[in-house]
Amino acid sequence: MSASTVRVKPFSTALGAEIDGVDLSRPLADDAFARIRQAFLDHGVIFFRDQQLSPEQHIAFARRWAPIDINRFFKPVPGHPEIAEVRKEPEQTSNIGGGWHTDHSYDEAPAMGSILLAREVPPSGGDTLFASMSLALEALSPGLQRTLEGLRAVHSSRHVFGDKSGYAAIADTGDRIGNRAAATQDVVHPVIIRHPDTGRRTLYVNPAFTVRFEGWTAAESEPLLRMLYQHAARPEFSCRFQWRAGSIAFWDNRATWHYALNDYHGHRRVMHRITVQGTPIPAAA
Repeated sequence: MSASTVRVKPFSTALGAEIDGVDLSRPLADDAFARIRQAFLDHGVIFFRDQQLSPEQHIAFARRWAPIDINRFFKPVPGHPEIAEVRKEPEQTSNIGGGWHTDHSYDEAPAMGSILLAREVPPSGGDTLFASMSLALEALSPGLQRTLEGLRAVHSSRHVFGDKSGYAAIADTGDRIGNRAAATQDVVHPVIIRHPDTGRRTLYVNPAFTVRFEGWTAAESEPLLRMLYQHAARPEFSCRFQWRAGSIAFWDNRATWHYALNDYHGHRRVMHRITVQGTPIPAAA
């Protein structure tokens, strides 16, 4: 499959592109892969429809980008530890990822991206929102941007996945989220990063995993972080993706947030996610 068949269509004015003319179950020629990679970097998240992938084909596509970052906390797909299962049963009330976040920001080298494949979707609902953190940063005043350039923030997995975490307090996540003893990650990243592939300046804090600014208390950090979160979640920086079985979303964790909506109670939703490794992220200054 060559680049001549690949069609890239912008998904919204803020971010995202839908890619047609691609069957990801088949090998991609180098020029086709290069075109898809450029769309990923240009748009922050790329979408594919009607992809009938086996777990092995899903893994092969992910490995074309980077080594796989095996998730420590999600239940894996049986026989395929590289693939995390993101599932909600009809009787369960909580979902996974139901708030703005970026995956693996608690790691020293945060994940480059996440490739989510829809296996089973509800008849309606269960959409995912995405937001551009470069647009969010550019809309801040020059003065606030200069202030943020001098800051670093602490990110942690403990309060999300640990023994005393939010997921631990929810009874119906026990069969989906585990290995709580492994939630020991604490790391510091610049608040404004320079994207390692595009060079674009990007806001790098998120409501799920950022706990405070380095050298500040949590109480001192909270007002500014809350303001940044409210600002970055504005509709003009975001898009909304409606899933169908066989749909894929592949987002750049260095450039975007995402939010899985929990509005399909009484229905089953099963997604398979592979996360691919990134590199340490440099400060913008």
